Amino acid sequence: MDDLKTKDIFLKDKNIVLGLSGGIDSIVLLHYLHQYYAPNLRAVHCNHHLSKYSDKWSDFCKNLCSTLNIPYTNIDLSIESESNIEENARKKRYHSLSCSLEENEVLCTAHHQNDQAETLLLQLFRGSGVAGLASMPKIKPLGKGLHYRPMLHIEKAQIINYAKEYKLQWIEDDSNKNTDFRRNYLRLNTIPNLSKIYKNLAKTLSRSAKHQSEALKLTRELADIDISSNNLINDSGRINTNTLIQFETHRIKNILRHHLTLLKFLAPSDLVMRQIIDLLHAKQDATPLVQWAEFEIRRFQDELYFINTYHQREAAICPWYEKLNKLPNFSIHYRQEGQRIKLPGKNHSQSLKKILQEAGIPPWERNSLRMYYIDDKLCAMEGIGEMTDSE
Repeated sequence: MDDLKTKDIFLKDKNIVLGLSGGIDSIVLLHYLHQYYAPNLRAVHCNHHLSKYSDKWSDFCKNLCSTLNIPYTNIDLSIESESNIEENARKKRYHSLSCSLEENEVLCTAHHQNDQAETLLLQLFRGSGVAGLASMPKIKPLGKGLHYRPMLHIEKAQIINYAKEYKLQWIEDDSNKNTDFRRNYLRLNTIPNLSKIYKNLAKTLSRSAKHQSEALKLTRELADIDISSNNLINDSGRINTNTLIQFETHRIKNILRHHLTLLKFLAPSDLVMRQIIDLLHAKQDATPLVQWAEFEIRRFQDELYFINTYHQREAAICPWYEKLNKLPNFSIHYRQEGQRIKLPGKNHSQSLKKILQEAGIPPWERNSLRMYYIDDKLCAMEGIGEMTDSE
């Protein structure tokens, strides 16, 4: 979309979901989308219940959509944490919107050029790298569909003029004047003062974000080249450390950040990244670990393991479980200290610890492997196979 007077070619024949807050930006986008794409349009409003007026805003959006004959959905959200309310609300909102998207639907939100400028400054003040300074992409995957920001290059002044021209009505969020929120402080204080010195500040900052976005694409393409040309990642998603450490440190960081992004891991801080680099050079007999939030990186037998502890270990389909679980007196136990077992074809029992080591099973997984018993006799073990005897 170049302006609010012409059709957006990207949205042709798309099934559109509008994130409708009821503020002037989303109301203008609603009017625009209804004008050109009404048959393919539905709206979703997220009620965060953070204001005493929240329910009135929901009613406003619902009634407006009813008047325009636009399908409408309200999503009620609950924000538990009192710290960093803005960020927690944003995460909850996008998670809910992501879950509500159907196949091939496009979520449209009303972010504009001034929002992009604010985002760039926020990321800059946080000390962000290229990924953060690239700010908001115009389009990206979300859930089963896409997230699209059609007004990202439209100035706020154009949006205000459009609303006045069509005599639109909208709601004012009382929290928008609360300068305890950093984005509001930038919008109400910092950017107006900077704009007195730098003309077209929002456009200039938005252009910088675009340059950073292009640089980000280059770094990700370089990471892809490094990974593929050196066979860095195996079929299990683990990285060979012997090959990785042959790169210079800045290339290692780039590869790791790219891989973590693809895994949807939280981006590590500089401190965490330094710990990961140290982990690569730990002694061979060590099993080092780096943790941040719910994420872990471990090293074992010259490979990096990437673990999201939030997703509990799902019981993998084990052929021995499927074979044995319906037999009488079936039970599941777990490894015990000093335990010995007898493998098929062996004359004597062996230390279970040694067997697990030789099988290449990481130490942190060994105690959670299921051992299948019939009549208190070990018959099979997850990750190892069938047994003939136990002690």
